[in-house]
Formats: sequence, structure tokens, C-alpha cells
Amino acid sequence: MSPIPTIETQRLTLRPHHLDDFDSFVALWADPAVSLYVGGRPATREEVWQKLMQRTGMWHHMGFGFLVIEEKESGKLVGEAGFHEARRPLTPSIEGTLETGWMVSPEHWGKGYASEAVAALIAWGEQNFSAMDMSAIIHPDNGASLAVARKAGFFEIARTEYKGPCVVLLRPRREDAA
Repeated sequence: MSPIPTIETQRLTLRPHHLDDFDSFVALWADPAVSLYVGGRPATREEVWQKLMQRTGMWHHMGFGFLVIEEKESGKLVGEAGFHEARRPLTPSIEGTLETGWMVSPEHWGKGYASEAVAALIAWGEQNFSAMDMSAIIHPDNGASLAVARKAGFFEIARTEYKGPCVVLLRPRREDAA
């Protein structure tokens, strides 16, 4: 298994999920504002437990995955961000890309945490998976996440349906973007 990294930014620590994160993870995923554009409904405790278990499995099998976003000042779990391979039945297909995702609890919105975390993850991804493009799917009404994606160098390649409307974004490898 590839070691799961810890990535430091000025204000954040991006680190592996721990079992003792479960209650904070449940609170994050149960928040209707957080889940509005990710599944459309709050997740149950059981679903959150499965997500927590899946996070380590992705690292084990793919060498990448999601990390907890922890605020350095408070030590509080404020969200998560990372990469996955979801094998979604999506047109156009994004299989074989580092599908990038992030979420931050509403009490921490507007602080730039998502942009800071995504920038750090992209740097890590470019260093460790330089041959892979990065992608994201975002609900078209989620203006904040679309702004984070654009700031990180993603651009729209399509609009499609996947459990509702979504915007498909791509961030090409650095050498492809040049």
C-alpha cells in the first residue's frame, strides 16, 4: 500500500482519515448545505461509515484518495478533499483521470480553505501522477465550487447528466496545457 501523505499548507493540514474522525465526518456529511450538491441529501451514519472505510481503500488500491482538511489553528476537521476513481457512467467519460473533489463545512465557507486545499492537492497530484489529467464534476448551481475549480485551472468541457445536471471540468497535465 502506498503511504497516505500528510500535506501542510499555511493554514491547513491535509491528512489521512482516522477512526476517531467519525463523529466529525458524520456531522459534515449530515449537513444539508454540504450535501445539497453532493448526493442531494444528508448522508446517514451508515453511509458515512462506508465513506470513511472507502477513503483508505482508495489509497490502498489506487495510490491516491481523499484527505481530511484540518484547520491548524483549532485542530478541527473542516472538510475533506482529494482524488478518486469513481468509474461513473458519464458522457464524456472521465475514467482514468484524477477526479478531484472537495467539501468544506459551512461555518468555514468564505475563508479560502477549499482553494488552499485543492492547490496543495494538485501540486501533490502533479508530482506523483504527472501522466494523468485531473477532472471534476460539479452541479451547475454550485457557484462556489465552480469558482474554486476555475481558480485551480479547470475548464468546462461538457454539461451532462449524472444523478442530476452537472458540469464536467478538466485540468490537463501541465505539458498538455503548455
